[in-house]
Amino acid sequence: MSDIAYTPILPEGWSRPRGFSHAVVAKGTKSVRIAGQIGREPGQSHIPPGTDAGTQWRVALSNLVTVLKAAGGEPQHLVALRAYVTDIAEFNAAGAAIGAAWGVTLGRHFPAMTLVQVSALIDPQAKVEIEGEAILP
Repeated sequence: MSDIAYTPILPEGWSRPRGFSHAVVAKGTKSVRIAGQIGREPGQSHIPPGTDAGTQWRVALSNLVTVLKAAGGEPQHLVALRAYVTDIAEFNAAGAAIGAAWGVTLGRHFPAMTLVQVSALIDPQAKVEIEGEAILP
């Protein structure tokens, strides 16, 4: 990440979080905010019924990275993610698939992140929606 200044923040005495950073300090010249991406493949009108949370996470995160790249960014430019899920227990049960999707799309990059359970999302089949913020050089 030599093209932007990105510093994860870990308060003294706190344990390092697993899979995210509590906060990041980033310096760059261009800010990109990515609207919520759901687990719908490009070209699909709706998420197919029965699509599991792990698959939806992979597609939503991939869509977010595709939008970021279209704006001129790369995954390491992400400084914050907000994820909305309709069932935290299902999200936790899909941990292996979610971790694998993270590794493929973001590697070992862990922006500041919030995960919130909500009652519903825009697509009746949606189980995941992810927003992002990036600072580009």
